[in-house]
Amino acid sequence: MYAVLIGRKLPDLPHGVRRRVARQRTSFSNRPGSAGPLLTESEFLPGLKAGASFGGTGDVTSSHPAHVPTLRGAFVIKSYSPHAPEDLVAEAPVTTADEVAKAFARARAAQAQWGRGPAAARAQALSDAADAVAAASDELTRLAVREVGKPLGEARGEVARAVAILRYYAQQVYDPVGSMHEPSTLGLLFTRRRPLGVAGLVTPWNFPIAIPLWKAAPALAFGNAVALKPAPDATATALRLAALLDEVLPEGLFTVLPGDGDTGRAIVAEADVVSFTGSTAVGADVVRSAAARRVRVQAEMGGQNPAIVLPDADVESTARQIAAAAMGFAGQKCTATKRVIVVGDVAPMRDALVAAIEALGFGDPARATTAVGPVISEAARDRVLAAAGSATAAGARLLTGGVATDDPGWFVRPTLLEDVPADHPLSCDEVFGPIATLRAVPTLQEAVAVANNVPQGLAAGVYTRDLTAALTTADALAAGLVKVNAPTTGVDFYLPFGGEKASSVGGREQGKAAQDFFTSLHTVTLAPGEGA
Repeated sequence: MYAVLIGRKLPDLPHGVRRRVARQRTSFSNRPGSAGPLLTESEFLPGLKAGASFGGTGDVTSSHPAHVPTLRGAFVIKSYSPHAPEDLVAEAPVTTADEVAKAFARARAAQAQWGRGPAAARAQALSDAADAVAAASDELTRLAVREVGKPLGEARGEVARAVAILRYYAQQVYDPVGSMHEPSTLGLLFTRRRPLGVAGLVTPWNFPIAIPLWKAAPALAFGNAVALKPAPDATATALRLAALLDEVLPEGLFTVLPGDGDTGRAIVAEADVVSFTGSTAVGADVVRSAAARRVRVQAEMGGQNPAIVLPDADVESTARQIAAAAMGFAGQKCTATKRVIVVGDVAPMRDALVAAIEALGFGDPARATTAVGPVISEAARDRVLAAAGSATAAGARLLTGGVATDDPGWFVRPTLLEDVPADHPLSCDEVFGPIATLRAVPTLQEAVAVANNVPQGLAAGVYTRDLTAALTTADALAAGLVKVNAPTTGVDFYLPFGGEKASSVGGREQGKAAQDFFTSLHTVTLAPGEGA
């Protein structure tokens, strides 16, 4: 068992877990199959239905309570494995509003020194953090597989990406922080960036390592402190990540605050800048709360991502790419393809896409050949099944999938439906799971109109050999990320990321855009003194 305690060291801590991660005792088992309560001093009231999380893509109620009260009145977050639902991976007391306030006070004290310190010190700390994550890559990979059901290959890739993000921002600290301008009179005129203070980060479970770090790394690089609230279903991974960073960062600078919706609201109420990734409904609450305080906020809230297939596209290659983008990691990515729009004859693409989907490795995410594992919870599985059932009842045709399996865990077969009515929720709203729709349209113009006719605008794909058509369509699509002859999934961390319309609010994430978001720009006029 890993045990993390704020303020004092437990005698049974393993290497790398030493100081604070939250304001209370937190434990998670490192033994697959462990299902019993880990905080033995607490007794739990069984059967209490979980509340919604303030942050986390696809927030759902699992078959196990996400948080339950102890007989002493304190709530505890519990994280179970989605492919072994009796496996309790982690539990942690919910961080209260008072504890959040105290954590922010410590973070502000640490940030005051960090933000004024030399860039070289920040660069070295982030480089050391990258080394720490890289050294723990096997452990973090196994933990992501176990806690969120991420297929082994994708989990390895996510850890490698996290290391790359830390190394990238270790060098970004040396980027210019301002510019010199010609003054209107004698003297100097220049701009200079300053850190904002303490960044409040609210992150989802589906990328439990990469998303916290693609927010935290630039925040730290440009002189801020970080307070992170992970989704309850990613509690263990966040705590382990915090323990690794705790070894190389000043005390109080990076703090993980496990919790529920009240914890998230308390973080937004304290933060000097807020970055959120999660569901549209929760994101709207985050934006309203931050805006009421005049605090800078960004929110990435998912998409209903189209892939347009033109008649000249390579059918087999396109089908394989779309199948992977729609169903990989059980479709639990904000950039997953949800709508396939074929211009012209749909039959060849229909047959190839069904074959490609059915060829994907399905089952235990710990197997190297698995591409589609479980969804995160029983409720998430039921939503996929309900969406498929509702669409077929409305006249859609089920091409493959649409059924659960008898395996332990929350498995549902990758599902593709054709001719879902345009006004059906499956055509308009994101269902976070392995489900997509297929439809044919007569012209490219109509394909673009259908693609844009949803509230979201995160990612879009275009498949064609015609360069003119590719460029014209990319310009016409209302999406922040357009991929030509490539899956809608996958983001380059050194470029800006964000969406249009209801998918995003606030500045872009990642790349050099992160400096704009996590700093404020000040203009300084320096005039010569009298007699100079």
